[in-house]
Amino acid sequence: MATVSCRADELVRAAETLHLHGRAHRGIDPKGGEIIVSGGWFRYQVVLRSERVYIVQITYLGF
Repeated sequence: MATVSCRADELVRAAETLHLHGRAHRGIDPKGGEIIVSGGWFRYQVVLRSERVYIVQITYLGF
């Protein structure tokens, strides 16, 4: 869980850098994705107008 939290923090910082004016965004949101971490992966979605990154699924494989 600590690895997911660390990667999610990195993802938020990257989104802040790429999309400086999120509330003013008038297009479609960028496509979400998956990030592989030790023991599994997580799926995320960036919603620019609300200035949020949502973790929509965490998959833990137990190793």
